[in-house]
Amino acid sequence: MNSDKTLTAIGLMSGTSVDGIDAAVIRTDGHEKVEWGHAITMPYDAPTRASVIRATKAALEGRDEARDIIDANELVTTAHIKAVKQLLSEADMAKTAIDVIGFHGQTILHRPPMDRSAPGRTWQIGAGAILAHETGIDTVDQFRRADIAQGGEGAPLAPVYHAALVGAQEGPVAVVNIGGVSNVTYIPADARLSGMIAFDCGPGNGLIDQWVYQHAGKEMDEGGKIALSGQIDEEAVALMALNPYVRRKPPKSLDRYDFKLGPVEKLNVEDGAATLAAFTAECIARSSSLLPEMPQEWIICGGGRHNPAIMAALKDRLSTSVFTAEDKGWRGDMVEAECFGYLAVRSLKGLPLSFPGTTSVQKPITGGSVHYTGRF
Repeated sequence: MNSDKTLTAIGLMSGTSVDGIDAAVIRTDGHEKVEWGHAITMPYDAPTRASVIRATKAALEGRDEARDIIDANELVTTAHIKAVKQLLSEADMAKTAIDVIGFHGQTILHRPPMDRSAPGRTWQIGAGAILAHETGIDTVDQFRRADIAQGGEGAPLAPVYHAALVGAQEGPVAVVNIGGVSNVTYIPADARLSGMIAFDCGPGNGLIDQWVYQHAGKEMDEGGKIALSGQIDEEAVALMALNPYVRRKPPKSLDRYDFKLGPVEKLNVEDGAATLAAFTAECIARSSSLLPEMPQEWIICGGGRHNPAIMAALKDRLSTSVFTAEDKGWRGDMVEAECFGYLAVRSLKGLPLSFPGTTSVQKPITGGSVHYTGRF
């Protein structure tokens, strides 16, 4: 395929927060050209969310053949089919206007390699072949498998899209996505892909969601209201920051369940939420010491930017400018969905998705499994 050809893609992302699906239309050549189309968010219904949580528990417990995982796979696939059809309907677009779907799937397990003697494991449920058949659109899924098979971390994969959004600038820039976990992409001033560094910093919204669900019966701390009414326990933040992962040099990646709530269990719900929000920011701030030089600005994407407690803590703990995605004219809630549309186009063209500096894979490699519909 002509590497300069512009294609129209739908990107689909359902993150480890297990709240639903973001779907976005993007036109791109897989390089610097990026144009956005219609986008939607479709929340998971309660049965699907509960099913994914049960499947994640089964995967973490090593019950690979569990009925919970089979059921969740079907429900997640069905939800993504509905999301594609709803997006096309709202955008008044025919399926023939879309060249490819980038289907991330729902992560239920992520275990990067402990050393280089054996590959790690990553598991995203959702059937790309069924999605392609039901929508009539060629679909790329399983974006992380090739990287894991080659000894990489399998994550993060967004850096190449972050670099396309940022482009060349006067100094280095850091793009941070705060989802279930938080990750950072370091983009050098010349925006060279070979100069990128990326890694998961630590928890994002995941620990806070877990905390407020256990102690307040809420799915999330909406608007950071609980955290904003509490006091930060800096001793607990410092204790949690002793986790060896925080000091480990990149590349590195996380599962959202790799950090525990023990250090905040003695706190009330408000102080616990405030402390966990501060810990998310602390991990991001500490990541700066692992970069070649201090970024001149930090751009925050993902759901965490909607939490004023996290944003306030970031501005307090980072010594340079902190912006939201919207400050830069981006669609902050859709960056990851757009990313997987972008990666699907790169996959079709055989372009690299991951790099030594982003996942520790030995050389830049492409990835993704393509499911063709045969409609052309």
